[in-house]
Amino acid sequence: MVQINFALKEVNCKIVYYGPGMSGKTTNLEVIHQKAPKERKGELTSIATEGDRTLFFDFMPLDLGKVAGMNTKFQLYTVPGQVYYNSTRKLVLQGADGVIFVADAQRNKLAENLESLQNLKENLAEYSLDIRKIPLVIQYNKMDLPNIMT
Repeated sequence: MVQINFALKEVNCKIVYYGPGMSGKTTNLEVIHQKAPKERKGELTSIATEGDRTLFFDFMPLDLGKVAGMNTKFQLYTVPGQVYYNSTRKLVLQGADGVIFVADAQRNKLAENLESLQNLKENLAEYSLDIRKIPLVIQYNKMDLPNIMT
């Protein structure tokens, strides 16, 4: 649930990027970090394997400044794409205020997308959250490649 501190006039929101391996979750955070003004962003922290794949999570704080009179801050996280890191996925998902599901638009990735979406649904249910009732964005990534789903 979004944390609102009326005394400090502050809103904190946790957003989790979720999806199959190599769909572009970490790249999303890297691009946001590159484009965000220096004074609005914190460090991009990644815990990656030797192959540069996300092992635990990526994290980046982002300060949007005042929105409706409240200092608005986001904590952006990614989860590892590999299903065998499910305990980590669940841990990062805890306390999420919204999810951005990053799907790989290539036709040959459909099964992986569906498996990851089902995994998201199950992990949300463990926190008594319904995938149909939380803020959820579906991002189709890699639309510039050949053989994509449209």
